[in-house]
Amino acid sequence: MAVTTVLFDLDGTLLGMDQDKFTNAYFSLMAKKMCAFGYDPDLLIKNIWKGTAMMVMNNGTHTNEEVFWSFFESVYPGKSKEDYPKFEEFYRNEFQRVEGICDSHKEANDIVQLCKKLGFRVALATNPIFPSVATESRIRWAGLDIEDFELVTTYENSYSSKPNPQYYVEVCTKLGVKPEECLMIGNDVEEDMVAQKLGMKVFLLTNDMINKKEKDISQYPNGDFEALKSFFRDIA
Repeated sequence: MAVTTVLFDLDGTLLGMDQDKFTNAYFSLMAKKMCAFGYDPDLLIKNIWKGTAMMVMNNGTHTNEEVFWSFFESVYPGKSKEDYPKFEEFYRNEFQRVEGICDSHKEANDIVQLCKKLGFRVALATNPIFPSVATESRIRWAGLDIEDFELVTTYENSYSSKPNPQYYVEVCTKLGVKPEECLMIGNDVEEDMVAQKLGMKVFLLTNDMINKKEKDISQYPNGDFEALKSFFRDIA
């Protein structure tokens, strides 16, 4: 079946980054802000990780946002609801400083525009464990605009997360396409290439590749942005 729709990952794909540096900077800023409101920094970060794990295990009956904040409310009863606006404020302000450790690839904008020129539908299949305000920021850091994408997954509109294949089923359902019509492009072997199990075509972008289990990547079409451009022309 011919490809009609291209799904892009964001972090490490359209937005260049070292995942560890990004996470450390993000959590450091979060802890610094929220300790002023009575949160123990180390415990806060541990609970954010636990809440993230809950989203990864989401069974699809609630949004990732609901799953995360339900867990957070169980840890910080009453306080999490009271402080929700402070977390939102963090993403609108302090979080923006993380941009300095990310790389804006000129090729990212070029490749998205090439997709449109070739007639493909384009969606942003970034792991929906962030609120929309944080995702929209990272889209801007990549030199792109939210309007470039027909769909952007965030924790508000998603009921599953990578690497659960159900996440990709959910994306296809929202777009009204079959998995066989889609091409998933990402840098994470475990989280992005799992889409292949559903019949999606995949391309592993190697610029900031993550391969925690050291899998043989020769089983996937792979390479840098130039290789990806050639791949597009072959399937168009």
